[in-house]
Amino acid sequence: MPPRFLPERDRDIWRDALAMSIGICIVGVSFGALATSAGLPWWIPVAMSFLTFAATSQFAMLAVVTAGGGVLAGLAAGVLVHLRHTPYGLAVGNLYWDKWWTRILGTFMLIDQSTAFALAAGDDRRRAKAAYWITSSIMFVAWNVGTVVGVLAGGFIPDPDVFGLDAAFPALLLALVMPALKDRDTLLAALVGAAIAAATAPFLPTGVPVLLALAGLLATWPRRKPKEDAA
Repeated sequence: MPPRFLPERDRDIWRDALAMSIGICIVGVSFGALATSAGLPWWIPVAMSFLTFAATSQFAMLAVVTAGGGVLAGLAAGVLVHLRHTPYGLAVGNLYWDKWWTRILGTFMLIDQSTAFALAAGDDRRRAKAAYWITSSIMFVAWNVGTVVGVLAGGFIPDPDVFGLDAAFPALLLALVMPALKDRDTLLAALVGAAIAAATAPFLPTGVPVLLALAGLLATWPRRKPKEDAA
């Protein structure tokens, strides 16, 4: 339960974000432990989580580097995966595009969860803005705490995927965006995009199918309306 001193209108946002932060923290533990067990100095995974704050990109970079791909190849993989945030910024960027420093901070804090929570607020701009910053802040703390714990624990942490966390996050994100799928065009774009991603995932590097899924938006391209009959 969120503390009683928090605004009642935002308590459900705090509750849901805190619940999700538990899983984020466990995945952070996994990242820190894997990085340490791979032979990286403790400060590298800690610095990555604090300065990058991009779980999927960090795992992608770690996988490439530990496989012998080199630092530049790892950076390229991380950037490629992170490109999926471009449409995120277009969708919720108006929530933090007020001052120069909020633009920098808001862009840095942009993640899947903060975007989903903000979009779930619908047309209520105040609630969407609160959801964005609350979720981003909680996830940032949880991710970095998890990374530090993982680094300290070394290679003794089991793979968190055995708990089904890899499926829990997509399921929760889907639940957050379900109300938007009531719109026919949004549902059509989502289905087409999902089909493209599923069809290309076995053949393309991580992150590319997500970018290609944006082609689903073409399914809702404005159609020419039939001309009205002359009176």
